[in-house]
Amino acid sequence: MTVRFRSRVDAKLAVAAIAAPSVAAIAVGTTAQRGASVPLALAIVSAVVAVLVVWIVLATYYEITEELLVAHSGPFTWRIPLRSISAVRASRSVRSGPALSMERLEVTWGAGQVLLISPRDAAGFLAALQRRAPHLPATMSTRPHP
Repeated sequence: MTVRFRSRVDAKLAVAAIAAPSVAAIAVGTTAQRGASVPLALAIVSAVVAVLVVWIVLATYYEITEELLVAHSGPFTWRIPLRSISAVRASRSVRSGPALSMERLEVTWGAGQVLLISPRDAAGFLAALQRRAPHLPATMSTRPHP
């Protein structure tokens, strides 16, 4: 059975993610209304960026299957075999990843690969992960290390 966890979304990040393409779209629209020539490429790029940002904000979630941790973020997907996960710890790293919050979990797997995620229910996520990957330490915490 697959267990799904939605991403936590920080309000500031959501506002910034939606505001940036919105401002670009308004600028393109205002320029066109004034009779100025707006390059078609600029309008297309603005629209694509707006759609991509909204898609990522609305469709970032994590699934734990019998054998995989699957992270979805808009059009992007990461598949991590549970048996290859060596550690999961709380993190406040600013590195990029399918995490829409600064309250993150850092998943380490394989040869030191790292993925940052931000499940809304971090404790429930860790419990579900522990059930499917009993080789992980039972003392995983949702609090960042000092």
